[in-house]
Amino acid sequence: MSDPKTLFQLTGRGYAPATLSKATLLIIDAQEEYRSGVLQLPDVDATCAQIGTLLHAARNLGTPVVHVRHLGIPGGLLDPQGPRGHFIAGLEPQAGELVIEKRLPNAFAGTALHDGLQQLGHLDLIVCGFMTHSSISTTVRAAKDYGYRCTLVDSACATRDLPYAGELIDARQLHRIEMAALADNYAIVVPQAQALI
Repeated sequence: MSDPKTLFQLTGRGYAPATLSKATLLIIDAQEEYRSGVLQLPDVDATCAQIGTLLHAARNLGTPVVHVRHLGIPGGLLDPQGPRGHFIAGLEPQAGELVIEKRLPNAFAGTALHDGLQQLGHLDLIVCGFMTHSSISTTVRAAKDYGYRCTLVDSACATRDLPYAGELIDARQLHRIEMAALADNYAIVVPQAQALI
């Protein structure tokens, strides 16, 4: 049996990772819920540091930055009126950076994200944030339908443990499986933020 290959490799339709100076940085759901709330993620501080590295570099280069914020239910997860719905300290938007508010995992669904990205003028998106198996996955898959080329930064994304069939699926295993699935045909995956700087 031959070594397994991605669909990108088999079809020849892959592409090089995006260049930070020629792309848009898309940060998805970098909100306090994932740092200190009910949905606290493993190794979240290390992940936030990687997002911060990308954000700092993008601002230095003049790269457009888009922040996506999930609007949860008041009093519940990602409460838009409470501190858990706020952006994580150090990852907040600055003046002039586009903020998209969503209510579904897919950041394109029912939002102005596509229009906003079109105005910024880049087909290449560098994507990071939370959670790998949910909003990251659905948004990256939808981005391909819109014709965008996504570069995912592995260490700048994270997810949580999930129950399934009476067992626990470890967050790191779930993250790796989702990254492998996206790398098959939806995004180029790089290991760390430093690979793009």
